[in-house]
Amino acid sequence: MKIVNSLIENSLAVLTLLADEARSMRLSEIAGRLDLQKSGTHRMLSTLHELGWVEQDLETEFYRLTLKLPTMGQRFLLATRIPDVCQPILDRLARESQELVRLSVLTDGKLTTVAHAQGARGSLICQSRLFPVLPLHVTASGKAWLATLPKEEALRLVLHTGFGRRNEFGPKAVRSVDALQKELALTAKRGFGVAMEEAEPGVASVATVVRQHQNEVVGCLAVVAPALRLPPERVSEIAALARTAANELGRVWPLRAIAEQNARLQTLAAS
Repeated sequence: MKIVNSLIENSLAVLTLLADEARSMRLSEIAGRLDLQKSGTHRMLSTLHELGWVEQDLETEFYRLTLKLPTMGQRFLLATRIPDVCQPILDRLARESQELVRLSVLTDGKLTTVAHAQGARGSLICQSRLFPVLPLHVTASGKAWLATLPKEEALRLVLHTGFGRRNEFGPKAVRSVDALQKELALTAKRGFGVAMEEAEPGVASVATVVRQHQNEVVGCLAVVAPALRLPPERVSEIAALARTAANELGRVWPLRAIAEQNARLQTLAAS
């Protein structure tokens, strides 16, 4: 029997919403989006404010996350040694592609961005929207991973979160089951994901999955660029570079566990 503490669950839902939106939100919007009562949401936000997780603008009374949660996430990320092991590979791919590179890790059925490298130079450098948890149906990484799953499971994951509100994503975002199924079939056939102005206007990405031993998918590697810099002929070139880097990441991925174990041993030795 699964027992859920509704207060904890709702508090985490509030923090997740504020992290996903990455903006200030009014009390009524937070309560409405999460289908919660305004009075209870206000008490919850007041407690989170006292604990330092959220802050309130004195003029607008809107709520937003403080840096406490991102800082904690960064400490956890550093403790996993993902940047130490993976960053050189990301840096090389960024130089080769001359574009922005992002690595996401698969955890509990979600893709979370954990590292990046910027290889673009000049006046047109892509600083695309950063999703704490990737929306699977409009990102190249999301589609690359979904295409490795059974069709029913891929659809379930997307429908669980929905296709998004109007104007939430880019002008070419997938917005129906039929369109999603066709896109995933195409993704599986070519072996990598592509998103052209789907997550946001003017931005495109190419991604491939990262697999470790026994063919297990552990994450995705994406190259993100202005859409005008990713014509069809360059998409294939970028995909080949990303696939090579992803294969290398798959080979070094087990080193994370070794690094974590060494860190724990050092902590024990110092205590």
